Amino acid sequence: MSFDVDVCTRRAGRVIGATFRVPRGASALVGPSGAGKTSVLMIIAGLLKPDCGHVRVAERTLFDATQGIDLKPEDRRAGVVFQEPRLFPHLSVRRNLLYGAPDAGRLIEVAKTLDITTLLDRWPRTLSGGEARRVAIGRALLRDPDFLLLDEPLSSLDPIRREEAMQAIERVRDELRLPMLIVTHDAAEAERLCERVIPI
Repeated sequence: MSFDVDVCTRRAGRVIGATFRVPRGASALVGPSGAGKTSVLMIIAGLLKPDCGHVRVAERTLFDATQGIDLKPEDRRAGVVFQEPRLFPHLSVRRNLLYGAPDAGRLIEVAKTLDITTLLDRWPRTLSGGEARRVAIGRALLRDPDFLLLDEPLSSLDPIRREEAMQAIERVRDELRLPMLIVTHDAAEAERLCERVIPI
C-alpha cells in the first residue's frame, strides 16, 4: 500500500505545492520553517482543503479537486499525531489509547511496541513530554489507520526523551510497515528514521 499526493494551495499569500508518493515504511517531509510541511500534512489528513490536485491511498481517492471528492477526516483512515500530543486530561492513558479504537484487543500489542505498558493507569498530567508523544502515537495506531502522519514528533524533547520517542517510532516503522510521513526540519532525524526524504 502507498499513498499519492499532488496538491497545491495558497497560504499567507504564497502558493504551496507538493507532489510525491509514500510507500510502506517511513518517509520524511523536510524543509525549512514556513515551507508548508505542516500544511501538506493537514491537507492529507483532511484538516485543510487544497485549491487543486488529489490525494489517493491505494485505489481510494481521499481528495480530488476536479471530481469534487473531499472525504471527511474521520473517513480517511489516517492516523494523525500533532506536534502537541492533545491527550484528554480527564481520561487515563488506557482510556486515551482506546478512544475511537475499533479493536481494544490490540491495546497491549501497541503498548509493548511503544514501551508504554507501565503507563496505562496513569493520567496525562503525570507524563513526560516523550511519554505523552508515545501515547499519542499509540492512540493513532489503535484507530487502525491505513497510514500515519506525524508532525515533528520529536520537537521540544530533551535528549533522553527524544531518544526514547525515536526508538518507539523505529519499532513502529519496522514492525507495522505502514506508510508513514514524518514532518521534520532535522536532517539527522530524517536520516535515522526514514528510508526516503521528500524535500519541500
